[in-house]
Amino acid sequence: QVQLVESGGGLVQPGGSLRLSCSASGYTFSIALMSWYRQVPGKERELVAGISSDGGTNYADSVKGRFTISRDNDKKMTYLQMNSLTPEDTAVYYCKARRWSGTEYWGQGTLVTVSE
Repeated sequence: QVQLVESGGGLVQPGGSLRLSCSASGYTFSIALMSWYRQVPGKERELVAGISSDGGTNYADSVKGRFTISRDNDKKMTYLQMNSLTPEDTAVYYCKARRWSGTEYWGQGTLVTVSE
C-alpha cells in the first residue's frame, strides 16, 4: 500500500503562485509515475501534470508554461509549482501514484482557490 498526502493548497489572488506538495509513504518501491489531477464540482477529474521515474514530464495544455511538476525520490515527495494562477485553476488538486503493475493510489486532495 501507498499513502499519499497533499498539502499547500489555499486561497491566492489571480496572478499569484502556490506550490503543492505530495508526500508518499508505505511501500513506495516500483512507483513508475506520479501525477497531479484536479477536479471542479460537476466536472470530471482531469490530468494536470505527470512525471515518470526517469524525470520525463507531461502537462495539460491549459497549464503548460505556468505549472512545473517535480519529484524528489529520496524524500518521496512530488511537487507542483503553480504560477500565474487564474480563477479557472480553482479546483481540488489530487496526487496520484501508479506502479509499474498499473496499481494506482490517490491522495485526499487539497483545495486551491484563485480569487480576489
